[in-house]
Amino acid sequence: MSDEEISHAPDRKSKGRVARAAWMTGRVLVALASAASLVAAGMARDTVQTVRENVPTSDVFTEEVERTAPPADDGADDYLIIGSDTRTDAKGNPLPEKVLRQLRTEASDGLNTDTIILLRIPKGGGKGYAISFPRDTYVSIPGYQDDKINSAYGVIKYRTAQKLRAEGKTDRAEVDRLSSTAGRSALTQVVHDLTGVRVDHFAEVNLYGFYLLTEAIGGVRVCLNHATSDPNSGANFRKGVQKVSGGSALAFVRQRDGLPRGDLDRIVRQQAFLGSAMQQLLSAGTLTDQGRLSALTDAASKSIVVSPGLDILQLARHLGSMSSGAVEFVTIPVVAVGARNERGQSIITVDVPQVRQFVAQLLGRQAPPRFAAAPRPLVLDGALPRQRPAQQQPTIIDGVRCVD
Repeated sequence: MSDEEISHAPDRKSKGRVARAAWMTGRVLVALASAASLVAAGMARDTVQTVRENVPTSDVFTEEVERTAPPADDGADDYLIIGSDTRTDAKGNPLPEKVLRQLRTEASDGLNTDTIILLRIPKGGGKGYAISFPRDTYVSIPGYQDDKINSAYGVIKYRTAQKLRAEGKTDRAEVDRLSSTAGRSALTQVVHDLTGVRVDHFAEVNLYGFYLLTEAIGGVRVCLNHATSDPNSGANFRKGVQKVSGGSALAFVRQRDGLPRGDLDRIVRQQAFLGSAMQQLLSAGTLTDQGRLSALTDAASKSIVVSPGLDILQLARHLGSMSSGAVEFVTIPVVAVGARNERGQSIITVDVPQVRQFVAQLLGRQAPPRFAAAPRPLVLDGALPRQRPAQQQPTIIDGVRCVD
């Protein structure tokens, strides 16, 4: 599947169909690792420093977030990593209409974070875990109501912006900065409440950055068990191994219609995509190509927002261990897929004590007694390590994991 080149010239807004950007694990982690991994390879220290100086920061850990957070000593360094479908770059500059059409998000008015990962790295060494949260997971959002987890950031950002304007603030950049921080903080609180884990670091990447990053590394090899076509996401792929980048990479990781388990299978795609992307990023061919290094640096500066104090180099070391199996991808356990809330929305329900127990036991710990497990929910990827049934090994072709 070929991608036409993105034009940066303004264009008229088209009347394309509304397509929520369902965004993925891969773009966030690849963005964060793109320049930092170069130092691990003994290269381009000046390039990494340039990225450090240009990546925007956001004070996510407000006094309220810290006050309500779980205990700090949970045995791991915990990174909350999200992908947003914001229609601006990382510095708040609006994207041209033609770019939005290429990304299939020009008609969307809201902001969603359809990729949410909690990366847990044990402080004493050992296996780490990248925990995925289905976008439709039904949770309590502080200061709002029960809703899907992917809406927490956007709805609190919107409500905060309204409040700031009502108070007389007219500076668009300031309103965007303050409201975005409020949205990130709200999502952090949601993850605190759902998992019982205190988030130590926060990182966000936007969909435009993902597009640029996949182009910069020369595409990502993926493999499908079956041919697939989905007009909603733009996915149109043959069976077997193939390389995707730019718009085709976005289509690959956003498809959920037509997949056996819908959003849950989309997460599996995201996880497989990330593993392949990290291998490509850390390969000698990528790291020694000066043109790609320059493109990676530019993409990272446009796509990433992090909390103050996040060490990109340290995170890169963690991410680099994914290809060796030192970090395992898992998905939280769920109770029901396709349930309906009182507003008629399709949601995924979870048992909070069970989720907390699952997350704690990944590192060999026990959840506090007040969060003792309820009856075991529907087991998906989120079966506890000792409870996981024997599963058929995925097909591997030319070193690439095949998925539905």
